[in-house]
Amino acid sequence: MPRAIWPQLPGSTLLILINFLSMTALFFEGYNQGVMGGVNTVPNYIEKMSIGTNGIVTRATKQGGIVCIYYLGALIGCFWGGYLGDKRGRRFGVWAGTLWCVAGAALQASAQNSNWMLCARIITGVGTGHLNAIVPVWTAEISKSHSRGASISIVFLANYIGIAVAYWLEFGLRYYSNEPFRWRFPIAFQIVPAAILSVCIWLVPESPRWLVKAGHASTAARVLAKIRGDVSPTAPEITEELAEIESSVSQESANAKATSLWAMAVGAHSGKLHTGRRVALSMGIMIMMEWTGILAITVYANTLFGQAGFDPTKSAWLAGLVNTVGILGTGAAALTIDRYGRRPSLFFGAVVQCIALALTGGMSRLAIVQPHNASAYGAASAAMVFIYTFFFAATWLQCAFVVPAEIFPTYMRAKGNSFGVAGWAIGCAWTTLVIPSMFKTLGERTLYLFAGLNLLWLPIVYCFYPETGGRSLESIDSLFASESPFVWDEEREFKMMVEQGMVKSDEEEKGGVVTVERAA
Repeated sequence: MPRAIWPQLPGSTLLILINFLSMTALFFEGYNQGVMGGVNTVPNYIEKMSIGTNGIVTRATKQGGIVCIYYLGALIGCFWGGYLGDKRGRRFGVWAGTLWCVAGAALQASAQNSNWMLCARIITGVGTGHLNAIVPVWTAEISKSHSRGASISIVFLANYIGIAVAYWLEFGLRYYSNEPFRWRFPIAFQIVPAAILSVCIWLVPESPRWLVKAGHASTAARVLAKIRGDVSPTAPEITEELAEIESSVSQESANAKATSLWAMAVGAHSGKLHTGRRVALSMGIMIMMEWTGILAITVYANTLFGQAGFDPTKSAWLAGLVNTVGILGTGAAALTIDRYGRRPSLFFGAVVQCIALALTGGMSRLAIVQPHNASAYGAASAAMVFIYTFFFAATWLQCAFVVPAEIFPTYMRAKGNSFGVAGWAIGCAWTTLVIPSMFKTLGERTLYLFAGLNLLWLPIVYCFYPETGGRSLESIDSLFASESPFVWDEEREFKMMVEQGMVKSDEEEKGGVVTVERAA
């Protein structure tokens, strides 16, 4: 393993390196999610996988199954990766995931039949599950409370960059005469980011919160001092932050019996931590996020634009362009998610997404029934898709990955985030499997269904998802101390604990004041 170089690096450079590696991991996930959109259109691939003939897919369910089985691997990998991340460290968990990613990508690129491809997709999914379970947690743990959402949003730029690169690479290969190369090379390309991550992950330090949990408080102080601006490990702000982390870890360790996956899922032995509630929220927000309609855009964008009246070539470059717009939305989230909070972002995003999807479906229908105005309606439909993608990236995408990374105690944070990734995998697999059949059966009316679901998520978020923005990872434990799962009861109890001096107020968090307070 390469020798760690972080002690010799300036703090700002170290943060850039950590964020680069986090972005590399999420680039891999985004690329893998986007690459199958173009692969599914290559005639040689269609025949190799026995999902159609003459470049036309006739077995839509099998096509969707090959795509979505990747998420079965991610479902397995997220729990395995979460366990490794908590037991052996964040770096080790990420490194183990990259080995699965490289092996799976190589097997996918060399697949000779559908069974081969199915197995390879599962293996790749296991690796992705490792990365998705650990990287958001790692990013959250090195960030300050008032900028944690922005930090994760910046890292998630790489997710949409990966999707966009996959689309544009496949668009560039669209007219290349060697059909096997047109789908094998894009799949093989994902080995590059996985290999870079595998080698470079050992150059950076462990999460300071994991180091405290593992009994390496002095190293944790050095890491905090480095990433907080090259200050002294004995500086007051570092001493206070470290003390807060140690206090939180000590309190959480008293609930160590609650760390099995089963105990976490049902909340057994968790006391005031209510881990079962946090598991439900983590899985729920991810499943809701996938059922906002995003995979109808990301994976089947070519089909969607085709139904809006565009020819295959224009549909292909529009699909690449719409995912490029997602990069801009992710960048916008870095400016808004901490300023306005998680809940307002989710409310606003759901309303805009509902309107955009309903108008996309309506314009697509008009393009069919009024062919003489098809170009105008098609253009309007495409515009709505772009609007949807921008606001989804700026709101639901970021919040869905930020919240599960924030709400679990330190000693089970990676394992807890695994439940969020499990929700992501279930949501992705579910929607990816049924969307081909939905488009085939319902056509543009598929979008009306997704529009309605966006509205359905509003009362769920309002009632059950408390605001975590601007609060330290340690004080969020107190936010879930209430016996009631409703937001208004949780906030009322949190306010009481602040008044009693048990936790920091939101004003202290936003002001960057770090104190350690205990009940008398």
